[in-house]
Amino acid sequence: MGSEAPRRVTIHVTGFKKFHGVAQNPTETIVTNLKNYVEKRGLAPSVTLGSCVVLEAAGDGALPMLYKVMESGISGENDSSNEQVVWLHLGLNSGLVKFAIEQQAVNEATFRCPDELGWQPQQLPIVLADGGISRTRQTCCSVEAILQFLQKDGHTVTISNDGGRYVCNYAYYHSLRFAEQKGHKSLFVHVPLFSKIKEEAQMEFVAALLEAIASTC
Repeated sequence: MGSEAPRRVTIHVTGFKKFHGVAQNPTETIVTNLKNYVEKRGLAPSVTLGSCVVLEAAGDGALPMLYKVMESGISGENDSSNEQVVWLHLGLNSGLVKFAIEQQAVNEATFRCPDELGWQPQQLPIVLADGGISRTRQTCCSVEAILQFLQKDGHTVTISNDGGRYVCNYAYYHSLRFAEQKGHKSLFVHVPLFSKIKEEAQMEFVAALLEAIASTC
C-alpha cells in the first residue's frame, strides 16, 4: 500500500466593511487585495486560497449573507475526505498594537453601539437553541501551533480569549457552529489599524497566517 496523499487545505477568508467610528476597516482592504497579493507572493503547496468576501458589519441582518458565503464553501465535486475546509474571519480591534488570534466566541450579543443596519441587542443569546449567554464555542484549529509558526516568522501576535460581544463575536459564533456541523474549521483573528501596523505588513501577516493554518491542520 502506498502512502496517502496529503490532505488539501482550502481556506476561505472574510473581512468587514466600515462600522461605527471606523471609516476605513483594514480588513476590507486586506480581503479585497488578498488574492492578488498571494498570486504575486506565492503560498505553500499545502494551502489553497478559496473565496475572499467582505461582509456588512452587522449582526442578525447580515446573517443570510454570512450563511450564503459559508454554504458556498461546500463543494460537491471535491473529495471531502481529502480536503479540510477552513473559514478564516478577519476583524478590526482598533485598540490593538498586535494581531490577536481568538480562541473562542461567546453566545452573547451585547452591542456597544448599533451595527451598520441599526441593530443594537443587549445580553441576547446569539443562538437560542444553544442556551444562555454564558455558552462558549472554541475553535478546533491548533491555536498554539499557529502562534508559534507566526512568531518564528517575526510577526507580533498573541492569543485572546475574549473577542468582545459585538459583530466580530457574533459572526465567529455562527461560523464555529456551522463549521462543527459541516466538519470544517473556523478561526477569527483581530487585526489593528493600519496606523499601528502598516498595510504591507498586515498583508504579509495574513499570507503567513494562511500557511500557518494549513501546516497545523
